[in-house]
Parts: sequence; C-alpha cells; structure tokens
Amino acid sequence: MKQRRQPPNPRTRLYVVLAMLGLASSALVVRAVDLQVVSKDFYQEQGDARYLRDIPLKVSRGTIFDRNGEPLAVSTPVESIWANPPELLAHADRIPELAKATGLDEDALKQKLEQYSDKEFAYIKRHLNPDDAQAILNLDIPGVASQREFRRYYPSGEVMAHVLGYTNIDDHGQEGLEFAFDGWLAGKSGVKRVIRDRLGHEVENVELVREAKAGRDLTITIDRRIQYLAYRELKAALQEHHAASGSMVILDVPTGEILAMVNQPSFNPNARGNVDPAYKRNRAVTDVVEPGSTMKAFTISAALESGKWKPHSPIDTSPGTFALYGHTISDVHNKGMLDVTGVITHSSNVGAAKIALTMTREHMYDVYHRFGFGEVTGSGFPGEASGYLPIPQKWGPVEQATIAYGYGVNMTPLQLAQGYAAVAAGGRLRSPTFVKGGEQPDHAVIDPEIAANIRTMLETVVAPGGTAPRAAIRNYRVAGKTGTARVASGGSYNKQYVSLFVGMVPASAPRLVGVVVVHDPQGAYYGGTVSAPVFSKVMDGALRLLDVSPDNVQNWYTSAPDEGRSVPGGRKAAATSDVATTADDAAE
Repeated sequence: MKQRRQPPNPRTRLYVVLAMLGLASSALVVRAVDLQVVSKDFYQEQGDARYLRDIPLKVSRGTIFDRNGEPLAVSTPVESIWANPPELLAHADRIPELAKATGLDEDALKQKLEQYSDKEFAYIKRHLNPDDAQAILNLDIPGVASQREFRRYYPSGEVMAHVLGYTNIDDHGQEGLEFAFDGWLAGKSGVKRVIRDRLGHEVENVELVREAKAGRDLTITIDRRIQYLAYRELKAALQEHHAASGSMVILDVPTGEILAMVNQPSFNPNARGNVDPAYKRNRAVTDVVEPGSTMKAFTISAALESGKWKPHSPIDTSPGTFALYGHTISDVHNKGMLDVTGVITHSSNVGAAKIALTMTREHMYDVYHRFGFGEVTGSGFPGEASGYLPIPQKWGPVEQATIAYGYGVNMTPLQLAQGYAAVAAGGRLRSPTFVKGGEQPDHAVIDPEIAANIRTMLETVVAPGGTAPRAAIRNYRVAGKTGTARVASGGSYNKQYVSLFVGMVPASAPRLVGVVVVHDPQGAYYGGTVSAPVFSKVMDGALRLLDVSPDNVQNWYTSAPDEGRSVPGGRKAAATSDVATTADDAAE
C-alpha cells in the first residue's frame, strides 16, 4: 500500500512569504537610507550633472589702437557650432545633413563624433557668421547647439602684421604685441550655471559662478599713416631691385617711441592658412645684420672721445688699400688725404681702420656697448635678438680694424636705430617703446658736443659729393650714413649684399630717425642707391604728417611759388633732392 502524502502546512507557507516580504522591505529601507543619508551628496551631484551645466561667458579681447586712435586689431562676435556626440550618434541619420550644412566631410565628422562618444561636448565648426550658424540651428538636428565666441580682425592686414602679430582660434596671442600683451588684452572669461533640457536648450539660469572681465584696450606708438608709407616704399624698392627681403624702422627721437616698423615679405594675419614661417618673422627685431659702414659713426664717436682726433684731423687713405697682417682693407676708390669728417663723407674703410688702430680695444668696446650693441634694446618685443659684440679680449688688430667699419659685429635694425637716435638726442640713449605714453628714461652715452660733431659730419654724407645725396629731402637738412655689407655664410662671405641707410631729420634738431635695410638686391647694391631713396620718400611724407617745420630755410624760401625773391643775407640755393648720384657718390 502507498503511504499517503501529508498536505502542505499553510502556516509554513505563510512564514516563508512573510520572511521574503520582510527581507524585501529591509532591502528597500537600507537602500532608502543609502540614497537619502549615506550617499545623498554623491547622487545629488550626479543628478545635477544631468541637468546643471557650467557655461563659459566669453569676453571680447581689448582693441589695439594706433597713436591717433585708429583701430588696428578688433574682436568681432561669431558663433561656433557644437554637438553632444552621444545624442547626435543616436540620430546618425541626421549626420549627413549636418555635414552638408557645415561643409565638412561626412566620414570625418562621423569619426570625430565617435572619438568623442564618451563626452557631452565637441566643436563641429567654429567662428561662423551668426546668420550662417542660425541657418544650421534651424535644421533642428538633435544634440546640435551654438556658442558665442569672438574672432580677431586686423583692418590693416599685412601692413601691420609683424608688429601686431596674431591670435589663435581661442583668441590667445601667438606673435608680436598680441603675444607680448596677451594678459592685458585677453581679459578673463566668466562662468554661469544653467539648467538645460535633454535637447541642450537652456531652461533656467541658476547662478553666476564667476563674473567676466573684459580685455583692456592698448594704444601703441605706431602711426598708421607713417606705417603705410614705409610699407609701400619698402615693398616698391624690393620689387625694383628684386631683393629677397627688407626692413624699415622709424623712431621718434624725443620719446623713443616706434612710429613705424615694417618688413617684407609679409603675411595677412586675417587668413589662418599655411604661411611660410619666414614671412611671420619680424626681421627688424629678430634678424641681425653686419652694419657695414653705418658703424663708422660710432667708431668716430670713440675717436673724438679719445681726444686723439678732431673733426678736421688729417688721415691718409692712399692708395685706397691698407695691408694688415696678411689682410687687405680696401676702399672703392682711392680718396687720398682726408680728414676725419671726410672718412664719414666718403665712407673710407681704410680711414676708419687706421683711426681705430690708434685707440685701445677696451675704449672702442666701451663706446659701442654704451650705444646698446650686444644687448636687447628693452622694447619688450617677443623674440628680440641681442646682436653680437665680441669682448675686446677676442680682438686682434684685424678684428679691431674690421669692426671699425662694421664687420665682425652684428645687430638688429632696431638696435641700429636706437644707436643713431642717441646721436640725434645729443648723446642720450633711450630704450625704444611700443606703448604710447610709456616713455623710457634716458642716460648719457657720449658728450653732447661729440654728438653734435657727428651729426654735422653725417650731413656731409647726404650733401653733393657724399655717398647718399638720394636721401635728401627738399627743405629739410638730413644727416645720415650709408652701409653696404657682404653676407657671411659657411664661414666666408658670399656674393650677396645687405644695403643699409640710417638717417635723422631735421638735422638741426632731429625729430625722426629711420633705418632701411634691404637684403640681397640684384644689380645695384650700394646703400646710397638702394636704401637711401626709400628713406627720403618715407621721411618726406612723415615730416609733413607730423607737421615738422622745415629747417633748411634758405632752400624752403627759394622753392616757394615766387622764386624770384632774394633770400635775405644769402642767395638762391639748389634743391638738394634734385642732385644726381654718380657712381662714385653711391660707392658704399
């Protein structure tokens, strides 16, 4: 017989159900305590993260003005399209539409979204015209939104490119004054906290986390009008002489302010494309050249200071060559017996070398160093070169002689301008500056009487019979010096030349100093032929723009409309700008 099964005990079944319900209730209570007490802060943050967003408040970069208040660099509002990659990938069928609207490659866009699939933000296209950005937003593509930004614009284009530099896509300075004054111009972005819905739309402003501080404006010393003149004439000279590159610097003598600084070739800072890095270099402060005969003004300054020489002390340069320890120093032409002034007038290498050898190396070095050679000018421009002035212990007789006429030493065009500005300012050296009103203190480097003598000597260079009559400016007295230096490479000098001219106007009370440097001109290469005419044309316009009174009164009077009038105490003078330059005059 089969044993009869006992029926289930209802009480046992009830206990099991009650136990399960108790365990479930306990788990719910524990979980509730964990959520509401133990992990409250963590889950609160996670919840806020899905709704609250910290949004950067972009600020406009400060405007850069020229000395007359003309805007040179301004920031304009633009829109940047961004996306929430996971959300947009969830609607992958809309990606081709977005790619077409933004002009991007569809595959590249999809690849970018997949790369940022674990992020909630990725730029799609930046710095769009607001109308173009709105047209994209009107497509109502899930996960796509826009953000306000600013883009830098340079109204003067390549004319101001090397001075101003440029900013990157995030509006941070990369070169030039944009880089040097980035902290001043950039300002500080703010942050606000908002609530966004699942489509990325702002629902509510919660709080201002950090207040935005707009960038501060900057007024620089550059005069846009003079800058344009210098740019135009330098570019024309390079085209005429098929030269490789060139620079020009103009300083205001009383203040040390830089009124113009241009280079060729240049670039357009508004076009963020692939530009040859060599085009971006501000050669006037980063590239050094051997100054050639422009160095003779400082050599003669040292000679006058030594007390061994006077402006009319004789020096024999015959027969136009000078043998020195196996080396031959040559003049272009044999000028025979000259005085110290004549060494400047005719730019005699032989005369400069013989004068230099009568002085100690230490004295020559001291004078050169006082004029600022071998160290940066203090302009504050990024990447400024210090040039090279060897210590006197490394000078032998040959080095001492060749440094006297500008070989074995190098400097930037800005350094050369600073040195001549000290001569123009009565022997007082002042650091050049790019900031208007940021006048630097000056200090004496040579006696004012010596500076006056040097200026008088330099006037003979521009007069008929000198090496630079083409630097003359009608109705103004001009003092200056030509220079022509061969280019060194691979330990020797090649057949390329650098043509230089540096001058000051008006010579009676100098207001402006200008330096013109032209690299590798073809055909004629003397400084008096290539660079001096650029100086004349630019300074002629600059003097009139600055309303500087003529100091060549006799010439000004006779060139007036009524040319038949006599000049009190004098006679009619020829216009120096009409004097033709002979081959002998330009030989420099």
